[in-house]
Amino acid sequence: MPTKRNIYIVVFVVSVIGLLVVQYQFLRVGLGLAKAQFSEKIDVARDNINSELSELNSLTYTLGNAIQKDTSELKIGLDSLQKVSQFYLNDYVDYQLGLSGIDAPFSYRLYSRDSITYLTSIDLFEEGEGMLTYPIKLEGYLPDLLEKEIILELGFNDLNKYFMGQLNGLTIPGLIFLLLIIVVVIWVLRSFYWQSSIITTTNDFINNLTHELKTPVFSIGLATKILEKDLPENKKNIVELIRRESDRLKKHIDKVLELASLESGKNILQFSIIDFRPELERICQDFALLAEHDEMVFEYELEEATYLIRAEQFHLENVIVNLLENAKKYSDDPVVKLNSFTQKGKLFIQISDNGQGMAKEDMGKIFRKYYRIKNGDVHKVKGYGLGLYYVQKIIKMHRGSIAVESELGKGTTFTLSLKMVNNG
Repeated sequence: MPTKRNIYIVVFVVSVIGLLVVQYQFLRVGLGLAKAQFSEKIDVARDNINSELSELNSLTYTLGNAIQKDTSELKIGLDSLQKVSQFYLNDYVDYQLGLSGIDAPFSYRLYSRDSITYLTSIDLFEEGEGMLTYPIKLEGYLPDLLEKEIILELGFNDLNKYFMGQLNGLTIPGLIFLLLIIVVVIWVLRSFYWQSSIITTTNDFINNLTHELKTPVFSIGLATKILEKDLPENKKNIVELIRRESDRLKKHIDKVLELASLESGKNILQFSIIDFRPELERICQDFALLAEHDEMVFEYELEEATYLIRAEQFHLENVIVNLLENAKKYSDDPVVKLNSFTQKGKLFIQISDNGQGMAKEDMGKIFRKYYRIKNGDVHKVKGYGLGLYYVQKIIKMHRGSIAVESELGKGTTFTLSLKMVNNG
């Protein structure tokens, strides 16, 4: 069975290969277009060259004398005439190619059909696989002068290298960006697996530590029960304090264990279809009893309906209790209200308090792990910043949502929304 890491690596490698194939295909298309454009440009240049060399002008006159080896009307030697004609024709062809947008290295050869070569460029390319030739059958003055067919052949060597140079503006940035993408993805994957390793190690440490802590906490609780039997009345309040703090510590340990198991994926929620109204009513009744002893006002109103939802009962009950406990903790004279109702196929549960409220900048952060709102530089209520993170995680796993409304000094309202099951 392939692991997620192996799947990610395979997807990454396939993606890189795919990008390289796409880049290669684009390069092929670009080379094809470059060759087509080059052919069009060379045709224009050939027409222009043929047109001008067909007339009598200084160039054709010089070429005619060089071909006929006639220096009678010129005060110049034959070798000098040949060299002048060679450079003159080279500059002219270079000029015409430049006008057509061609700056590739070239050579030329001026010859007749009877295989007599009259002039060649200074650097004549040798014929080979990469050699492309474009013959121009000259008309007018020179063929008439020699009374034979004259051809000016242009040669281009290794045009693929020239075309690649033309496409460097596309290929080089493309390869650079592809390399950057590869580097960034590798860095992200390494960071991801490094962080995953740290999270796994941290969760294992937390699990081991909390399990080890549960043993002494249990022993402390047992010891307090034994001490209560033969303890004088004036000492019982001390034992009661130890028991309360022991129970409080046990709750924190259980909460950390639940969260760690959920994050590691070891504890998969067992969902079932339940009517959540009786459970919600029981939670409210228990909290109402607690409110009587804690000098707290608690009111609740549950719509008379069937709250048929697909849920994991244990954790969903924990969510409601968490929010009720928070509403009590963050109020000096707590007034807590719980309302539930159904609307458009959803169950809504609202829990509001008259506490200190929250600033807008805090409302977007309260569901972060370990985040706690500060009162100045001191936390007013002790805790670990895990409660609301746990609440949001459970609600998301139920495919529901949680919204918060708050105003400083006036209180906070949390609204849970859960999709109901159609029982019709």
